[in-house]
Amino acid sequence: MTAQPATDDFEAHRPLLMGVAYRMLGRVADAEDVVQEAWLRWYHADREEIREPRAYLVRVTTRLAIDRLRQVQRRAEAYVGPWLPEPYLTEFAGTAPDSADRAVLADTVSLAVLVVLESLSPLERAVFVLREAFGYPYAEIATLLERTEPAVRQLAGRARRHVAEQRPRHDVEPAMRRELTERFLDAAGGGDLAGLMSLLAPDVRLVGDSGGKAKAPVRVLHTADKVGRFLVGAARTAPADRTHRFPETNGGPALLILTGGEPDSLFQVDIADGRITSVYVIRNPDKLRHLTAH
Repeated sequence: MTAQPATDDFEAHRPLLMGVAYRMLGRVADAEDVVQEAWLRWYHADREEIREPRAYLVRVTTRLAIDRLRQVQRRAEAYVGPWLPEPYLTEFAGTAPDSADRAVLADTVSLAVLVVLESLSPLERAVFVLREAFGYPYAEIATLLERTEPAVRQLAGRARRHVAEQRPRHDVEPAMRRELTERFLDAAGGGDLAGLMSLLAPDVRLVGDSGGKAKAPVRVLHTADKVGRFLVGAARTAPADRTHRFPETNGGPALLILTGGEPDSLFQVDIADGRITSVYVIRNPDKLRHLTAH
């Protein structure tokens, strides 16, 4: 196989590989590094001996991601304040042929689920991602991870129970989520505390991630009153050249605030029963830099 067919074959699988790596790591740059390393291994492999390129590439990517995850988990111990995944511009082309599959992928890439996945072991996380996000059979996962099928089933069950306990699922129509996000922007940006209170669940929480590099709460805020007052206060001190747009990140609409044309903050919300139950605020500039070109 010459260089061009090898490149074409790899590129056909890149969305899938990036999807696996990002869900494993929750970090865009690390996921891109893993996919690049998978490319190098693919390019230098004896591809005539590889009967199933997709299986080979997913296996290599998953194992590289497990190794990288062990490294970043050690680094995360020194992180300042709450940690949230890097926002990921959602693109399911090539990995989700129909709307049902896209809904599953969107759920498994949400900020809430990725935060829960951080508490899993690397192997549990790999099994969960391959099984729940991409529907791999247990036998195939066992082959990919060089584990027995009963061991993989046990890992999957443990991971699934943990995610279900920590993050109850609430199905929300995309249109409603977009509408509430826009109303949230109007109320917060206008300093409308009463309007915010009408959108926030009484037990809402706000999780701010700055990594110590920007202003954000160093602890999770709880209750509608505290969250609403914080958001109104933040809006009052916002720069005059603030603009915004609504990219789709992590499977749903997000609010991206820019100052001077550069990403400043990204907001995303969880919704249940028509109210906002969680507000995620990402202000760490290292996590927003990759959004500049989009």
